[in-house]
Amino acid sequence: MVSNIGELNDSEQKILLKIARETVESFARDGKILDFKVTDERLKQKQGAFVTLNKNGRLRGCIGQIVPSDEPLWQVVRDMAVAACSEDGRFSSVSKDELSKLEYEISVLSAPEPISDWRKIELGKHGVILGQSGNRGVFLPQVATETGWSLEEFLSQLCWQKAGLEPSCYKDKNMEIQVFTAQVIK
Repeated sequence: MVSNIGELNDSEQKILLKIARETVESFARDGKILDFKVTDERLKQKQGAFVTLNKNGRLRGCIGQIVPSDEPLWQVVRDMAVAACSEDGRFSSVSKDELSKLEYEISVLSAPEPISDWRKIELGKHGVILGQSGNRGVFLPQVATETGWSLEEFLSQLCWQKAGLEPSCYKDKNMEIQVFTAQVIK
């Protein structure tokens, strides 16, 4: 379950981190979105990604695109870097003064696949998307590892915090649940 295009090598990971960092720095300093000349074919694949910004070990912004679009991976990372530093409604936009304190994390995602039994979700391996009646929520795979939640806690928090549904909604037979994996780059 959950197919992947293939892991990114060290060089490709460094390129994506450089794109995210330079994009955030340029956007925070002068509002400009940089263009990059990317020749690596792997980085031109169509894949979803999240960009997470942390400051002093605390979340500072996190936005992503789960489902692959027509854009290449490197461009998704660039666009999500802009969004993470300026559009995450939980935070004010990143300021120039914060740039030296930011830590970057990129999660490159496999395409989501439906799962029929929530008990088959593997904590730390699977990210989860669930939804019902227009309410949707997503947790990246690393959320389970970072919080130490059990599977039931993980899914209850996803229902309640992210989807705005009852904490036990994941047990509903009509709940749409999809899983994906992520290659996390720091």
